Amino acid sequence: MSYVEVSRPEPHVAVVTLNRPERMNAMSFDVMVPFREALLEVGADTDVRAVVVTGAGTGFCSGADQESAGVPPGLTGLTPPTYALRAMQLLEDVVLTIRRLPQPVVAAVNGAAIGGGLCLALACDLRLAAPSAYFRAAGINNGLTASELGLSFLLPRAIGSTRAADLMLTGRDLHAAEAERIGLVSSVHDDVVTAAVETGSRIARLSQPGIELTKKSLQAGLAATSLEAHLTSEGLGQLYLRLLTDNFEEATLARREGREPVFRDRR
Repeated sequence: MSYVEVSRPEPHVAVVTLNRPERMNAMSFDVMVPFREALLEVGADTDVRAVVVTGAGTGFCSGADQESAGVPPGLTGLTPPTYALRAMQLLEDVVLTIRRLPQPVVAAVNGAAIGGGLCLALACDLRLAAPSAYFRAAGINNGLTASELGLSFLLPRAIGSTRAADLMLTGRDLHAAEAERIGLVSSVHDDVVTAAVETGSRIARLSQPGIELTKKSLQAGLAATSLEAHLTSEGLGQLYLRLLTDNFEEATLARREGREPVFRDRR
């Protein structure tokens, strides 16, 4: 059985599904290793303009698998401390892979996003939720720190430091309606995967380098140390596409003619 499935429901949109519903798609290495490989594969596919990540069954991802974690590849013979460090690095690489994909990644959170599952959702560029979805920074409930896999970096940037502290220090559940109200997800849908694919299709109709540069700019803005430095990088991105493509002229003409623009991404 494959624990990760990739489908192409619409042109230029790939859906990567965690497929271990009996374990609520928990982060065993048997799931996370092929998940990262699938992400790299769709990321390298030049026909893919947007990626949707979701989970099979009633859960998005329930975090660490405490019953059957599996065995990370290539760690035979290491001492326990080194084994633990390398295993954690493998999971960290999954989060970084999502961030590094050139295409925008849309999380279709169809159910529980707990612990590391919340981190996976936060690593995505956009998040949509089903009404049954909920989010939990679970580490604190297990006698550990709530900080894992970038959570203390990503969550405050998504919802603000005070709300992030509330979730991380209390370990309480954040349900879909509240998640939408505070901006953790952009919208809630009964059929969240279809809604995410529609979002991906909309992205796919826009300028490919424009979208990829916008993703880079959003991430750079979150980490920028000053507005002045970030303004320069944004301006260079605008000039890059303005000078090297006729997208701006096509958009102007399309508005005059009352039609959707068709971006060639070249002159």
